[in-house]
Amino acid sequence: MVMVNLGMLHYVLDHVYGAFMHRTKMSTPFFSRGWGGTKLEMLERVIKQLFPEVEGHNWPPSMIEPVWRTVWETKMASLREGVFRTPCEEQLLGALPPESHTARVAFLMPKSVPPHKMACVVHLAGTGDHTFERRLRLGGPLMKENIATMVLESPFYGQRRPVLQRGAKLLCVSDLLLLGRATIEEARSLLHWLDSEAGFGKMGVCGLSMGGVHAAMVGSLHPTPVATLPFLSPHSAVVAFCEGILKHGTAWEALRKDLAAQKVAMTLEEVRERMRNVLSLTDVTRFPIPKNPNAVIFVAATDDGYIPKHSVLELQKAWPGSEVRWVTGGHVSSFILHNDEFRRAIKDGLDRLPWKESHL
Repeated sequence: MVMVNLGMLHYVLDHVYGAFMHRTKMSTPFFSRGWGGTKLEMLERVIKQLFPEVEGHNWPPSMIEPVWRTVWETKMASLREGVFRTPCEEQLLGALPPESHTARVAFLMPKSVPPHKMACVVHLAGTGDHTFERRLRLGGPLMKENIATMVLESPFYGQRRPVLQRGAKLLCVSDLLLLGRATIEEARSLLHWLDSEAGFGKMGVCGLSMGGVHAAMVGSLHPTPVATLPFLSPHSAVVAFCEGILKHGTAWEALRKDLAAQKVAMTLEEVRERMRNVLSLTDVTRFPIPKNPNAVIFVAATDDGYIPKHSVLELQKAWPGSEVRWVTGGHVSSFILHNDEFRRAIKDGLDRLPWKESHL
């Protein structure tokens, strides 16, 4: 009974936090400026073309040349920040806001051993994670395991946030798809740089919540095996915005009015169904199985008010060989309390990959 009550407490905490963040008028809701017009049409077309191209084959990541500056350095470790032009193709680049054209990363690396005997994990941002600090704190203790941390600032976030956007509340539905597609391209290019230029012996990608969805996509589409570590994440954005708490923070009426302005009359229920159809493009179960599914570890919460259990299990079923680990808590409490479990999953996922030098 105590466990049931604790579980209910975690679940209620998620809903209390969600009500404060998404049902009050303290901030604008998601997608207050509508669907995104021709940008959304272009993205739907581009993403639908994605899947036949990658079935059994992955297109090579783009080469990037980050420009680095040292933030601090000791005898044991260093922290650098780098910038590079986002490697998105011109069509996507033209749709991104100018502020998002330059990608920013933080790179925390131990200096005790050479890179070919180390691993590095690219950490992707969850909803509202605008800075490097939280993810650097997550990765910092892993340096004693010879695991470096690279943190990517998402498009539409941090210094890449458009001027008119308030916080994490994306203005248009098209922005969500743009954010995801650009993040995938940037993360794959960073993994390629870590492999070919920096010479790391193993690579991985992880993320919390939205960052976990993007991590799963990157792990799926990368041409070489990487540890893939989605934490507290659904199999699709449909779950987050149409089933979970974020549905209360979505501007459904603004979306209906945007369609009405285009001479498309819909009820609110039909608008929600239209959203489901659009966001089905983010369904990771449609993506190829990663090259090494045994190095895929999901960490999910038992009483998550944002992400239902069935969503996590759908992706595990689609990727035979992957593992789900459950932590006791809700979305918010697990985000705060279970960093050690996330670190353990990172280490275990990397341990399931061979070192590059073993192929020599």
